[in-house]
Amino acid sequence: MAKCTIRYWASAKDAAGTAEDTLDADTLETALDAARRLHPDDRFQRVLGSSSLLVDERPVGKRAHGEVSVTDGTVIEVLPPFAGG
Repeated sequence: MAKCTIRYWASAKDAAGTAEDTLDADTLETALDAARRLHPDDRFQRVLGSSSLLVDERPVGKRAHGEVSVTDGTVIEVLPPFAGG
């Protein structure tokens, strides 16, 4: 397992109660599962489910989370939907 960081932005940060978590994971899927265990409340689950994700500054898009590998030092960013313009 690799040590990776999940950074939460905007409403994801508020729902998690922290700006970031450091977790052990080998894929994006295992990292997100660990985050869900750390923050089991419904609000966090909803925000996480509707957020866009970046892994090392690259959009995940529709790729299966289990197929996105993470390594030591990987940064995952959770970007909730936002309005404005």
